[in-house]
Amino acid sequence: MIRVPVLSPDGKPLMPAKASRVRRWLKAGKAKVTHNDLGIFQVQLVNPPSGEETQDIVAGIDPGKLFTGIAIQSAKATLFLAHLNLPFKNVTKRMTQRVMMRRGRRGRRINRKVSFDQRNHRQHRFDNRKGHKIPPSIRANKQLALRVVQELSKVYPFTDVVVETIKAKGDKGFSPAMVGQYWQIEQLEANGYTVHTQEGWHTSNLRQYLGLPKSKNKAESSPAAHAVDGICTAASQFMRYRQIQGISGTFLGSIEVTPCQFAVISRPPVCRRQLHLMIPGKGGKRRSYGGTVTRHGFRKGDYVKAVKADITYYGYVSGDTKTQVSVSDANWKRIGRFTTSKVQLLQRNTGLVSTVGLSNLTTSSSVV
Repeated sequence: MIRVPVLSPDGKPLMPAKASRVRRWLKAGKAKVTHNDLGIFQVQLVNPPSGEETQDIVAGIDPGKLFTGIAIQSAKATLFLAHLNLPFKNVTKRMTQRVMMRRGRRGRRINRKVSFDQRNHRQHRFDNRKGHKIPPSIRANKQLALRVVQELSKVYPFTDVVVETIKAKGDKGFSPAMVGQYWQIEQLEANGYTVHTQEGWHTSNLRQYLGLPKSKNKAESSPAAHAVDGICTAASQFMRYRQIQGISGTFLGSIEVTPCQFAVISRPPVCRRQLHLMIPGKGGKRRSYGGTVTRHGFRKGDYVKAVKADITYYGYVSGDTKTQVSVSDANWKRIGRFTTSKVQLLQRNTGLVSTVGLSNLTTSSSVV
């Protein structure tokens, strides 16, 4: 049975309830549907509840370079699963492009006809050499995961977060992955979460013990790709491995993996505002490029409803022309261009693009 998030009248997350009970609340007018930045279906009680006691709930994070899995798990049910499409490749590409543009501007600014000591070489304004610097691509990955965890804590009552950790091979003096890993843990602790760590081999053993499927295609947008490992990292707080007589061991404790809401989350691939294009147009002029502002009051990334030929479409604003607005789906594939008067704003750009469905993972473990 799927659990639906429940909020108190003042917005405090309560223990999720079964879908059948939530339907009765909605029919009787005891609750109303509210929205959140992740697109998760949730309800808010109209009157104060009789109690606000909650069970132990843990968030599990399985970080990766291109994809990350997140799970919200209790001992009796799986509450939520997420598959994050990380912006690593996109940020790396844009940083490389930024270097090229800066180098070109500096080259055009310098007058090479005068002696070297009279050229316009700007000195550095401050010492930008910092220790433990995180590459922008890795920082963007960790920031997306942190943002999703923060939004989930507004929906589910948890304070414990389990993060799967890695160990760098070879020279461990410097590793961008390790630096990003430590930075993520520091940020989670700074936001008030109790962070636990777990190595990958322990996650693998738990997954095999629970009998959960694991997809070999890491790019697959399904719970079996990465979210299943998020379940196993969170399950480490409910199950412990114990050696028996020095020969073999088993897990003590139990959890239940149940169907739940599953979301594929990414950042809207909106290009930030640039000074101008890299290649000039006719006459040597370079027009401005990028930004989120359109000419019709919408912002790129806004969730809208558009109508064309009596057919209603839902999507995200991805561009505009003089009289029309471009609307794209969650994969940022353009649905079409619509007349401005036929486009209605539903939600402002939240910095997240989410597609919510249902997971089909079901299994259970018992105390041995």
